[in-house]
Amino acid sequence: PGLPRYTNRLINEKSPYLLQHAHNPVDWYPWGPEAFEKAKKENKPIFLSVGYSSCHWCHVMEEESFRSKEIGEIMNENFVCVKVDREERPDVDKVYMTFVQATSGGGGWPMSVWLTPDLKPFAGGTYFPPEDSAHRVGFRTVLLRIAEQWRQNKDALLENSQKILEALLALSQIRVQGQQSPPRSEEVMPTCFQQLSSSYDEDYGGFSESPKFPTPVNLNFLFTYWALHRTTPEGARALQMALHTLKMMAHGGIHDHIGQGFHRYSTDQHWHVPHFEKMLYDQGQLAAAYTRAFQISGDEFFADVARDILLYVSRDLGDQSGGFYSAEDADSYPTAASSEKREGAFCVWAAEEIRALLPDPVEGAAEGTTLGDVFMHHYGVKEDGNVSPMKDPHKELKGKNVLIVRSSPELTAARFGLEQEQLGALLRESRRRLRAARAQRPRPHLDTKMLASWNGLMISGFALAGATLAKQEYVSRAAQAAGFLRRHLFDPASGRLLRSCYRGEDNAVEQSAAPIQGFLEDYVFVIQALFDLYEASLDQGWLEWALQLQHTQDKLFWDPKDFAYFSSEAGDSSLLLRLKDDQDGAEPTANSVTVTNLLRAACYSGHMEWVEKAGQILAAFSERLQKIPIALPEMARATGVFHHSLKQVVICGDPEGEDTKEMLRCVHSVFSPNKVLMLADGDSAGFLYRRLPFLKSLERKDGKATAYLCSNFACSLPVTSPRELRGLLCP
Repeated sequence: PGLPRYTNRLINEKSPYLLQHAHNPVDWYPWGPEAFEKAKKENKPIFLSVGYSSCHWCHVMEEESFRSKEIGEIMNENFVCVKVDREERPDVDKVYMTFVQATSGGGGWPMSVWLTPDLKPFAGGTYFPPEDSAHRVGFRTVLLRIAEQWRQNKDALLENSQKILEALLALSQIRVQGQQSPPRSEEVMPTCFQQLSSSYDEDYGGFSESPKFPTPVNLNFLFTYWALHRTTPEGARALQMALHTLKMMAHGGIHDHIGQGFHRYSTDQHWHVPHFEKMLYDQGQLAAAYTRAFQISGDEFFADVARDILLYVSRDLGDQSGGFYSAEDADSYPTAASSEKREGAFCVWAAEEIRALLPDPVEGAAEGTTLGDVFMHHYGVKEDGNVSPMKDPHKELKGKNVLIVRSSPELTAARFGLEQEQLGALLRESRRRLRAARAQRPRPHLDTKMLASWNGLMISGFALAGATLAKQEYVSRAAQAAGFLRRHLFDPASGRLLRSCYRGEDNAVEQSAAPIQGFLEDYVFVIQALFDLYEASLDQGWLEWALQLQHTQDKLFWDPKDFAYFSSEAGDSSLLLRLKDDQDGAEPTANSVTVTNLLRAACYSGHMEWVEKAGQILAAFSERLQKIPIALPEMARATGVFHHSLKQVVICGDPEGEDTKEMLRCVHSVFSPNKVLMLADGDSAGFLYRRLPFLKSLERKDGKATAYLCSNFACSLPVTSPRELRGLLCP
């Protein structure tokens, strides 16, 4: 007792997801030459299973099928079984997901794919239940059928897999057609706006019925569209759509009102019942989106939500080394004595629990009114639970409540005859008590893998919020995380980024035996983060590192023949395709973000070849941008930045001077999608002065901090007051 019955090779891995399968009866191999050679030697097909640690259906399939001794025996006898954490190896995931989507019309995780010994896919799907049912064929049956097909019709399968591969190659090519120039933003942006506008939910915000994802790329597009069309009815609608969506999300159950942060997505139209996992990439992008919403609207509500996200991340996803963990799981044990995990158990409430925690009578309200009454009214709590059975197929949430703001503070205060300030204090105290009660529950599993790309997105969130909300501690936290990347996920000898590292024994940061090299997205999100961090901190060291990484990115990933960047490096023989992602989803695709990175890099370095590259990427994606820009809202946004050319906002002044700080606060308070900020501090030996000779000609006027607005290295007349500067930034 206490010792696991089975242990496979995954026990030597660092990924929390792979370790979750280390005691399955399945003889799992990690992705690598040992598994491939075994498949060739024994002439067996490979069964590839891809997932990630906070994926609910991955846990279900592991429990139902991969823990089954009988199914394990079928798998071990007929296949070489390989497990991949998609967050460690997005390149492997993308190749086979392209196959699954092309052949089954759908995709998702867990992904199940059968490959020939030379890694070509010939059959695939996602989740399979263990046994046949009236509606679905079971996993055991699928395994036996495929094993039989391999024995009987191997040549046909091999031939077919070759055809499939050729079709995928043709399907996935993104290239410049002839002498194509970048599509005009005057065509791309209005089309993207119209497509978003027609899919917009007028009542609840968001861009679909259900499920509903936060999709910050859509909101950032709308903010930029507003900024470039702010006097038009379309511009006003774009802003209203973005702000309403952010407000409804913040009120919804997708937002954790007790423990802060956002869950991954909502299963319904109202943002009410989420899938409860929390992903680092959502927190980073949403912190930035709520910060921009505050910058534009001045509404403190949005600033509060940004602070709430950053509190959650610092407290629950921060490692002592400065890095950020990847995710928190959706499933957890309802109590310490439970034997079975349930989705959402950590976050949901029975009405009687809330009543027991909040029994106090409320001063000034009608006789007999308790704190619980006020809280339950405000957060939509019902005695028998507020989750529709339709949204709870496994009956895990029966009788439970997912908190959702059902009433405005004004209406709740009026209903109970309270002052608004008093109501605010009562709700704060109620949330504090629920948070303390929740801390006694078993926590969901934490994925302590630290990824360069997602850390980049989070650094941007902290840096933007720090600059806009004038909170130095956020800027310091961003700098601490950037320092972590330099120490643990960067090799100074080769100038290359690594993909991942892990929290190991005694909380030390560990690296796997064969470190995974950084992918395009790691470079792109880290470079974006370093530019954001420079603007927030004005430390030129971050700028220097960003430009160095941009050169490395060009060398490793640029496609000189068809333009744009490949997602992965050349030279990995186990990778059948080098792909270019063409969809901005939960995260923006790397080629979309890199367009703006290249334009910023050119402004900071004078290296104009980067502007040319930005145009070539837009040209390579031209057809998609013209027909369905809604698939690439971040790249559509970048067409606006490209065609309106970036403005360099140069502040000449002493970094410690109050007048300089006042000018910087003015720049940070204005949302302007095509501005690049730099401080000319008079140090002619400094990095920026060496790169940009024109800075030497800019002077302080009458000894005061002075701002210039420059485009293509030609500058406006100097201004010395924040009011005049605001006029330049918001013409």
